[in-house]
Amino acid sequence: MNEVSAKLRSARISAQKVRLVANQIRGKHVEEALGILTFAPQKSAHIVKKVLESAIANAEHNNGLDADSLFVSSIAVDESFTMKRVRPRARGRADRFFKRSCNIALTIKEKV
Repeated sequence: MNEVSAKLRSARISAQKVRLVANQIRGKHVEEALGILTFAPQKSAHIVKKVLESAIANAEHNNGLDADSLFVSSIAVDESFTMKRVRPRARGRADRFFKRSCNIALTIKEKV
């Protein structure tokens, strides 16, 4: 069984937000997953769609697989670095806030 993967590192969106979209396409056929991602309103759907399209292109070009027989076997979203920033507040105080990022690893397999 052929297995092809694509990875995106340091995507500037929190892992929690990406996992909401990733859970929707896990185990789905590639065409169905692309349909879900195309019409999802979240910012993370666009990012995950680009990773999925990259994995499909890898499967067709590098391994000679047929795109009609592929499905999303696994998708993992892990936390990456976090940038710490400071926002000024009233009376000379300051609040810290975090700009989070994540790594996305997507694997597709050929259905036999």
